[in-house]
Amino acid sequence: MAKTSNQKQKLLRLLEILSKKTDEEHKLNSAALIRELSLYGIESERKSIYSDIETLINMGYDVVFDSAKKTGGYYLASRSIDKEELSLLVDAVCSSRFITEKKSRALIKKLEGLLSEYEAKELDRAVYIRDRIKTENESIYYAVDEIHRAISKNRKLTFKYCEWTFNRVLEPRKSGLDYVVSPLMLSWSDNNYYLIAFDEKSEEIRHYRVDKMKSISMLDDLRSEAEAVKSFNPVSYTEKVFGMYGGKEEALEIEFVDSYIGVVFDRFGKDVTIRKERDGFFTARVHVAVSPQFFGWLSGLSVNARIVAPSEVASEYKKFLKNTLALY
Repeated sequence: MAKTSNQKQKLLRLLEILSKKTDEEHKLNSAALIRELSLYGIESERKSIYSDIETLINMGYDVVFDSAKKTGGYYLASRSIDKEELSLLVDAVCSSRFITEKKSRALIKKLEGLLSEYEAKELDRAVYIRDRIKTENESIYYAVDEIHRAISKNRKLTFKYCEWTFNRVLEPRKSGLDYVVSPLMLSWSDNNYYLIAFDEKSEEIRHYRVDKMKSISMLDDLRSEAEAVKSFNPVSYTEKVFGMYGGKEEALEIEFVDSYIGVVFDRFGKDVTIRKERDGFFTARVHVAVSPQFFGWLSGLSVNARIVAPSEVASEYKKFLKNTLALY
């Protein structure tokens, strides 16, 4: 009975062996495949291997035979995702602060499982995880899922929002008072996950670090129908906000040196309105949520950029610089 059961597994085991043990640089001939199958208690012979390989090919699997005498054999030539594509995903997991170290390792292990064991070794980034700054909130997976569920069902969310204390623990703000918002989208910025939502009390769109949210729950109440919710544009919003800090939205004219045209396109997009003013300089008209973070970004450009209009924001920037200099 055990033998019959094992034989029923044969085609699946063969596919697993080809997936884990072979790639373009590592092949297995029919004799090697028979040996590998025997480790699972599955008896086989050359003719049945040929037939099984043909079945896999007919099912759409890209199994290739290399006829080289010494190094030839069968291998799985293509997979649902390439090593280069997986490498990008693994790097993203490593650098993401909102994924805990434990979850990062588990995710990378799953991603590596999509490749051969030889290719997976090339993707091993575990050594780089330990020294990364990572969240300690293990429930973030469930938080993200609950937020997506509320958005898809057009429902409000409630949660407690926390902040760090000097004791290195996250404590709820507002004495543990529940936040109630209309969720709009999730955004990944500066390696953190943020919920962007409409707060009815302040009548403002605000954002919250997901790893600082606890006791997240979807409510039965439908999301707000305020104009700010109806007209919300995710792309436009993320272009205006710096470092996920809000501020009053302003239409600014900023003068840049010509060599900073790429900086402007990278930050505000290629559709930004620009015009030449004087030799070596151009002016860009941009919409920005004016905040200390925006001023910090601008000061990083040093003498290569200056606010032309409105004058009120230029004055606010001067005050920002003076207050900063006063510390030194």
